Amino acid sequence: MNHVLIVDDESEIRESLASILSEEGYLTTTAADAAEALALVRDASYDVILLDIWLPDRDGLDLLADIRQLPADRVPEVIMISGHGTIEAAVRATKLGAYDFLEKPLSLDRTLVVLRNAKRAREMREDNQEFSRQLALRSSVTGQSIAIKALRQQIKLMAPTNGRVLIFGESGTGKELIGRAMHAESLRRERPFVELNCAAIPEDYIESELFGYRHGASPSGNGGPPEQRGTFERADGGTLFLDEVGDMSLKTQAKVLRALDEQRFLPVGASHPIHVDVRVIAATNKDLEEEIARGNFREDLFYRLNVIPFFVPPLRDRKEDIPPLVREFLAEFGKQYGRQHVEISDDALSALRQYHWPGNVRELRNLVERVLILNPKTLRIERRHLPMLVFREPSRVGAGDGVRPPTRPAEQSATLIEAREAYERDYILKKIDEHHGNITRAAESLGLERSHLYRKMKALGVAVKE
Repeated sequence: MNHVLIVDDESEIRESLASILSEEGYLTTTAADAAEALALVRDASYDVILLDIWLPDRDGLDLLADIRQLPADRVPEVIMISGHGTIEAAVRATKLGAYDFLEKPLSLDRTLVVLRNAKRAREMREDNQEFSRQLALRSSVTGQSIAIKALRQQIKLMAPTNGRVLIFGESGTGKELIGRAMHAESLRRERPFVELNCAAIPEDYIESELFGYRHGASPSGNGGPPEQRGTFERADGGTLFLDEVGDMSLKTQAKVLRALDEQRFLPVGASHPIHVDVRVIAATNKDLEEEIARGNFREDLFYRLNVIPFFVPPLRDRKEDIPPLVREFLAEFGKQYGRQHVEISDDALSALRQYHWPGNVRELRNLVERVLILNPKTLRIERRHLPMLVFREPSRVGAGDGVRPPTRPAEQSATLIEAREAYERDYILKKIDEHHGNITRAAESLGLERSHLYRKMKALGVAVKE
């Protein structure tokens, strides 16, 4: 995200700025007049535009007004430049949405500082836009159980504070959703919500992901951009969500502890620390006190994070939440797949409530999506549409299970043909999932030709792209 458009009718200024910014790691494009500049911004995205007020074919401020009419996710930050700057022009530029106003002759140091700040402002705006999109989809903690009602009250009470939060719960219970809900109801709601899954980042990279790096000190050693902002810096003023915090190494834990204590850190390769104002919300599926006893987690970091503890109960302990969750997921995926107003029968809901949900809410959400995909013409989900996994006995589900296919209960109303097709759909989709969507490998594991598997998928209504 370092693309700068330079718009100026003086070729020397264009070439000089392009040369200097290229040395600083920016990708640059130049335009000599408003028409050329407008064509460029309509065809490509830019992070920042350096725009001269006096252009041969048009006033730069008029061009600024047109640029501000671009789609929200493509509007760059605009820095106006002029050799005949006036207070009136600066005020008008600000009202039209310009980030800053620079006078010629340009000071190199000031130009670089303003450009860097403008780039960060756009990145922050993008973070806020992304958060708003995600929050619009999932902005509440759904459920009517006593535990969920208590969680909602706890969120409402604790969200406006700056206290650090540690969320405990099994995988798939919705810990990230709790963190987002906390941020959405906090005083930081207009600032970024930044997430980092500590279990998903290799040890060699997690420090640079957390704190960023400067001057080409990329952990990969393969060059790359001259600098990268870490999650702490990107979350400045907002909330940093550290998921699976129990998977961080002791070395990383020590650096996070110091950053929490001092609210400052040193990016990899940097010589000066960066000060931030960040609220940290952490989550884990581990028993951290047990990890402390084993020497895998720092006790002092645990107490820094565990100011406000939250516990998200597993879905098997709050099965009264299944019906509202199912209806929420049906509405979400119904809209996504053009299948609004799909309903579910009481009998099907009863079957879902009897299942023990080892994968918790995430498993339920995936199941609802799968049922909609596999039954493209169904407007009412019945018991017979549910995958056979739901009808397994709890004691038969676990590590190593799944070799022997289960059977549906005797009271199941599906015909033999419907039961066989339901099993084939579920089994084929399972094999495709195992091979990450690779149809060729899935066909090999099923002992079928690739073309035969495609025909079978089409006959069963399985719409999966390779």
